[in-house]
Amino acid sequence: MPDSADKPKIAIGADHAGFHAKELIKKFLAAQGYEVDDVGTASEESVDYPDFARQVAERVAAGRAQLGILTCGTGIGMSITANKVPGVRAALAHDIMTAHMAREHNDANVLTLGARIVPEDLAIAIVREFLNTAFAGGRHQRRVDKIIDMDKEKMKGIR
Repeated sequence: MPDSADKPKIAIGADHAGFHAKELIKKFLAAQGYEVDDVGTASEESVDYPDFARQVAERVAAGRAQLGILTCGTGIGMSITANKVPGVRAALAHDIMTAHMAREHNDANVLTLGARIVPEDLAIAIVREFLNTAFAGGRHQRRVDKIIDMDKEKMKGIR
């Protein structure tokens, strides 16, 4: 893990299905010295995942958090919603390899997890890998730049 001064602020959110996983991840992050901005939900009472995905994604896109972590039942709905926000590159990871590649090749800034898919110990390992992996740049930067250009076009109303 990076030194405390170098650690990114992390926005975290979940729906009811991901609530328990979010709480576990939040506790792990705090123990590692990360500043965590928890947007909710605060219980297992049924809520709508887009509300929380949007809040996390908007914080990341605005620079109020450097990274985001979202959990729901499968991680799919959170990923789809977060990726609607220009500037967000949300990646759904179900294992350490996909978390690693999301950061190394895609410079993902939001991690989504499926709490009904990924066991708790693996969820922590995935988060750890996501946080410990740096973007490789190089040929991957050219590809990420194309994604960034699409965001800019979307914001200008092109296409």
